[in-house]
Amino acid sequence: MTNELRQQAIRLLARREHTRAELGRKLAGLGTQEEIAAVLADMEASQLQSDNRTAENYLRSNASRLGASRLRHTLKTRGVAPEMIEEQLAQAGLPDELERARAAWSRKFSAAPANSKEWARQARFLQSRGFAGDIVRRLLKQPHEATE
Repeated sequence: MTNELRQQAIRLLARREHTRAELGRKLAGLGTQEEIAAVLADMEASQLQSDNRTAENYLRSNASRLGASRLRHTLKTRGVAPEMIEEQLAQAGLPDELERARAAWSRKFSAAPANSKEWARQARFLQSRGFAGDIVRRLLKQPHEATE
């Protein structure tokens, strides 16, 4: 059974990086807790699975369009340790939050909000991407300030 679990884990990791917690959840119904723990330890020892690498890859592919709170939340729900999340965010060398918010905003909207309804719509978009309220307010006050 352990060999089947190992093969399934390798198939899952071949599709995309998984955290140890995610891999454990996906293998849960396929073996006993001891077998799963042994397979997870083997994957980690052989460098096939790494929470650090998973966090790195996630940040590299999503940081340009998401705010820090959304990045933190997603990594936390995927099972990455909070201290590892903070370490990865610090090492990622991301542009500041306002620049990333401006880039996400400009890809979606072509003009500053003309009325309160449009302002609320644009603010909801930015907040759903994980940008902080003060960043959203500053950006929507002067959306083209840094680009001109």
